[in-house]
Amino acid sequence: MPKPIRYIAIDDNPVDTLLLQHYAAEYPFLQAIASFDTPMAGMKAIETQQPDLVFLDVEMPGASGIEVLRFLQEKIPLAVFITSHAEFAVEGFELSAFDYIVKPLTPERFAKTAARLKDYREMKDQAQSYKLLFETDSIIFSEGYNKIKLSLHDIVYLEAMQDYTKIVTPTRNYLTLTTLTAMLEKLPAELFARIHRSYAVAISKIKALKSNELVCMDTVLPIGKTYRSAIAQLKW
Repeated sequence: MPKPIRYIAIDDNPVDTLLLQHYAAEYPFLQAIASFDTPMAGMKAIETQQPDLVFLDVEMPGASGIEVLRFLQEKIPLAVFITSHAEFAVEGFELSAFDYIVKPLTPERFAKTAARLKDYREMKDQAQSYKLLFETDSIIFSEGYNKIKLSLHDIVYLEAMQDYTKIVTPTRNYLTLTTLTAMLEKLPAELFARIHRSYAVAISKIKALKSNELVCMDTVLPIGKTYRSAIAQLKW
């Protein structure tokens, strides 16, 4: 059984913290360590208790959540912002935040984050056993003495997950110890297009395109603002 994801919550609003803990309690793999209503107390706990995950508000007295993550980035494996301020999302993701949730927090929105966290933890445990090799029309995974050869045409989309990239196919997902940017540099540009800071899609798998999202096979993915003009010109 995978180890639980141990988390600390830092938010100066105790009601928001209680709501977060209430939703998180529905997921047994999320284990609360402690919560703090001041950044300084939370930072001390991060140093001593070494959590796997930190939920952060942005605007707090003394220091912002952005400043907490910037100062302790190497000691916060996963950071999720839960804040009323959508305008800091870009800065948060530039600091490799795992997710950015705009308040009010809802069970439906938290469920999406929880699913990604669970997926990330389970596949991260396997990722070290994969060695990623590129060929003309395929990717080869070395797994022990076995080799898995994956055709590029089987890939539906790619998702950035911290220093890893999740490869999604119709039948199975893989997590590789490669950033999305580094992976796209080696994949054919005519086959894959980046649509968001966290996503790239196989162009042939696009089924529908809207102003701020697209359908890739059966999955709806967001289109980032900086990628919209380029995506609108794609031929698919």
